[in-house]
Amino acid sequence: AVVSTQSGHYGRANEASEISNANSRQNIKKLIKDGLIIKKPQTVHSRARCRKNREARRMGRHTGTGKRKGTANARMPEKVIWMRRMRVLRRLLKKYREDKKIDKHMYHALYLQSKGNIFKNKRVLMEHIHKKKAESARLKTLQEQAEARRNRSKAAHERKSARNAQKNAEMFAHIEDNVAEEES
Repeated sequence: AVVSTQSGHYGRANEASEISNANSRQNIKKLIKDGLIIKKPQTVHSRARCRKNREARRMGRHTGTGKRKGTANARMPEKVIWMRRMRVLRRLLKKYREDKKIDKHMYHALYLQSKGNIFKNKRVLMEHIHKKKAESARLKTLQEQAEARRNRSKAAHERKSARNAQKNAEMFAHIEDNVAEEES
């Protein structure tokens, strides 16, 4: 039989009297040395189950409505989600501005729009930027075309007026010659 002592040690029952007579640290140390008192092995506290459960939770198990104690906001605060989103959008805007993909005016407008909760995520913001750039490029080409058309029509008008002026001058010169011939 085994007799328990304090501090996780135990001894054999037939030496129980010897162990009970040991009343000093020295005596106890001697009994330990003689092998009458032996240290208990530490009890196992395995984390294997815990690890297995954690892996399962990473895959989305055991997280249904029945397992939840806190509100959605307590489990993942809206503010944290908002901060992450803002940081992602602002980082993208900054990068685009540094890469000269957008100018500072467009940057400022988009910055304020992202603060105003217009863009749900990075993809939406990128699509918006591409759309804006395409629109501005289209407007620019249209303006250039209109300007070219204006210049062409202006040049044609000038040519026409010059031609008319030349015709008028020739006609007047012809008339003056006729009048001069009639008088002579």
